[in-house]
Amino acid sequence: MDIILIPGFWLDASSWDDVTPALEKAGHRVRPLTLPGMESKDAVRSGIGLNDHIDAVVRVIDEIGGPVVLVGHSGGGAVAHAAADRRPESVARVVYVDSGPLGEGGLVNDELPIVNDEIPLPDWGLFEDEDLVDLTDELREQFLARAIPTPVGAAYDRQVLHDDRRYDVPATIIACEFPSKMLVDWIAQDAPFTAELAKIKHVDYLDVPTGHWPQFTKPTELAQAILKAVDRA
Repeated sequence: MDIILIPGFWLDASSWDDVTPALEKAGHRVRPLTLPGMESKDAVRSGIGLNDHIDAVVRVIDEIGGPVVLVGHSGGGAVAHAAADRRPESVARVVYVDSGPLGEGGLVNDELPIVNDEIPLPDWGLFEDEDLVDLTDELREQFLARAIPTPVGAAYDRQVLHDDRRYDVPATIIACEFPSKMLVDWIAQDAPFTAELAKIKHVDYLDVPTGHWPQFTKPTELAQAILKAVDRA
């Protein structure tokens, strides 16, 4: 299977380095992506928006030309969902890593601080305690060293969707910060942030208990969860 790995904010393709070997060893073709504006800390980010990130993923889907599994971490989940909306016939499954599908008109995160027309990695104090579970001082230093500012539009642009066939694309939620049972309960309670997820016809749940960055804190466990999701595709 062709697996496209979509990083979340502040991260490039290298953020998947500790996850990809296990996927490749299992015989899969893995494409970790660096999204537009995330090529380096000095890259030009002005004018780059959410649609540019979606376009980049769709181009790779078209290049591959066959069924793919999309894996989206954090803000990359919104990108993965929109790419599945554009190419529902080409996506065998979407795997959301501590993330979920963003519905029509939704914003990934319009509360992140903008500095010099980009979004740098904020101070750790801005994050919830659940985000930072298992993120040791050493891992935080490594994260800070590699962090790349995110284009403003990736967080502040509204999601635009077109094709209801996206709800036919199976999904797997890899729950990290909060157990999947809690997420299922939120869906049952009609929590607004679960509205789009509730419309997907086939959803599986896997738990990797840790913080918001399992590719750093639990890479082995994350890789095994992705493999389980791909096997279901």
